[in-house]
Parts: sequence; structure tokens; C-alpha cells
Amino acid sequence: MLHLIQDITDNYLKFINDDPVRPNIPVIERVGNNKDIFILCDDGEVAAITCVSYQREIPTSEEELFRENRSPSVAVFYTIWSYKPGAGRELILNAVDYLLENNNNIKRFVTLSPKTEMARRFHLKNGAVVLQENPHTVNYEYRQKPLNLCQKPTEISVVNQQLTEP
Repeated sequence: MLHLIQDITDNYLKFINDDPVRPNIPVIERVGNNKDIFILCDDGEVAAITCVSYQREIPTSEEELFRENRSPSVAVFYTIWSYKPGAGRELILNAVDYLLENNNNIKRFVTLSPKTEMARRFHLKNGAVVLQENPHTVNYEYRQKPLNLCQKPTEISVVNQQLTEP
């Protein structure tokens, strides 16, 4: 199940302390206007977490991640980690599918990733391409794929609201 955090009262926020990629970003900066956290749950346990910032332009540094934008068109995945093998891949793909179905303004799906071999292997193995290399980061892009209309929609819960799609 995909869980979407949109409020700082969500109980799953305690897992943000485990972020190995960007532990310096406070929780309050991760949730709010144009910011979401997606959590993949498996049998009631957290399997993977990713944080997303919605921007008009592709950021090249952490400082550019949280600019306020009125009409963002780019989903920027800036951290991801998993507690179970394969869960990070599943989460990224499910989050992209969710955004394609639920946010018509988002047209591009990119990362702001550290310049590490682990990040490179993860994103390239999961279908992303290198968009650009920056002084301290790399942007990978996940290309939109056509929605499979025969595929069962993802089950998702949203804090303070339980949405379950068939």
C-alpha cells in the first residue's frame, strides 16, 4: 500500500530520522505546500520512503529544493531509502504512477541525487536516465510511461483520510 504524508501530524514521520541521504533536512521542510512524502507499506510495516518537492525548474542543489512555486510541473525525488530489498524500486514506480493519475500539472519526474555509485546504479537500473551532472549532485529523469489501463490502480491512504481504490 502507498501512504502519502501531507501533514506534520502523521505518525509515519518518525521514520524520517532514518534518512541516510539527506538527514540534515528537517521534517518541517519536507511536508507542506508543494512537498510530499510517499511511504510504501508491506503487511503493515514500512518498506520504503521517498520525499518529493514539486518545482517549476529542475534544481541542481539542495538549496534550490524548497523554492515556493505557484505552478510546479516537475516532481523532484530528493531522497529514497528502503527497509526491504526491491521496495525502493517499487516505491518510485508507484509514486510516479500515482502522480500521473492524480496531478495533471506534473509533467516530469526527476531526482536530485548525490554523486554516488549507489545512487547511479539504483536509478539507472530502475529505468531513469542521467539528465545532467551538477557540481555536487546528479539529476536523473524517469520518463513517463503510458498508463496500463488494465492494471489495477494502486491502493493509497492519505493522512486524515483513507482512500482505497478498487
